[in-house]
Amino acid sequence: MICRILLLISLNCVCGTFVVNVTQTSYQAEENHNITLEWTFTTTADTSPDSLFVFCEMAADDKVSVLFELRGGVVVPESRDQQFVGRVQWDKDVLRDGRLRLHVSRLRTEDSGRYLCDVKTNYGVDFGECWLNVSAARDWPKPERPNTDTHERPNSERANRVSWGMIFLYCLLGLTAAVVIV
Repeated sequence: MICRILLLISLNCVCGTFVVNVTQTSYQAEENHNITLEWTFTTTADTSPDSLFVFCEMAADDKVSVLFELRGGVVVPESRDQQFVGRVQWDKDVLRDGRLRLHVSRLRTEDSGRYLCDVKTNYGVDFGECWLNVSAARDWPKPERPNTDTHERPNSERANRVSWGMIFLYCLLGLTAAVVIV
């Protein structure tokens, strides 16, 4: 028994410790916006996506919903909860670098909660968690538009007539001055 404990301790010292971290512990977003949640984990030069198992879930109000699952480097879409179907995308390219990025689109207030991702590789298992708070979309005041009611049109027509009248008057005065000079 003592030999096994010493072996485990020595393996941890030689191989290092497998750790999953979140790049941000708390996110704030507004309804109908998009957000990117990110976790990082320890990798080695021989880390293969085929050896990765990732399970991400959202927990809120005594309800747990599966957000994302990756088994042996292959996404398992059928495990995704209906709440997230068609709204979660992931960056496959950064997985090899020890980064898991999940893009959640068209946020809803019910997406608020604790997001937890378990990551398992050939050399370790760990998890990281973060919180997301989605607030309801604000109702912005409607911008004021110029009043284009019909009762204002006679004024604009009158102003238009005055402008043409002034042009006619200046032309008439110019012609009269030209006749007088000649």
